[in-house]
Amino acid sequence: MAEPYVYVPFKWLNQIIEQDELGNTIYEKDQNGNIVFWKDDLGNTIIDPITKQPIPKPKLLQVGTKHSAERENHQEQGIAKSHERLDQHDNDILRLKIQQELDGKAPGNSGTFADTFDSEPNKLVRQTACAVLTAPRSAGTTVLNVDNTDGFRPFTEVTIYDATNHEDVLITDVTESTITVQPLQHDYVKGAVIARSNAAIADGRIGAGSWGTYSMIEVV
Repeated sequence: MAEPYVYVPFKWLNQIIEQDELGNTIYEKDQNGNIVFWKDDLGNTIIDPITKQPIPKPKLLQVGTKHSAERENHQEQGIAKSHERLDQHDNDILRLKIQQELDGKAPGNSGTFADTFDSEPNKLVRQTACAVLTAPRSAGTTVLNVDNTDGFRPFTEVTIYDATNHEDVLITDVTESTITVQPLQHDYVKGAVIARSNAAIADGRIGAGSWGTYSMIEVV
């Protein structure tokens, strides 16, 4: 989490020049009563480019705040941080709008399919339960012998597929080694896959899963 940033503004002061009762500028004078002229950082007298005369230095009641790179950069940092906060607020508001739109669109939805902008789905869990047939099954069969039943639940739909056929069936019962489904419409070989989702995710993209070979050593 980023450290909190608090912008502390500078207090800028005006430069106030001393004037007499008639509004005339009062200039600085040295100990001999002579007017003091402006000098640059090298000590050279500054010449007015128009009159070609030295510029007298006014007497100041208040020295104004001078511009500097430090002060300007401080202001720029404050502006940049303000933009970051505004952008974050816009994202938060957009997320709330999406959830509000989705809520009630479908029973029990409550934003299930909303992208939360942080790469993780909101309340959406990908089902990864997967098993393979340990024996071939023909059309009309309802009991499937499988290598495991982890993650499978009755009254949920699964896909069964091999290199030739595929179909979606409803699970009616699950034991430690079998999955009972609606009657199969096709024949399936040993090693056919039964999965809650046959989608494959790679490099942030979702695609169709591929059917592979299955091998098992049988002891007679």
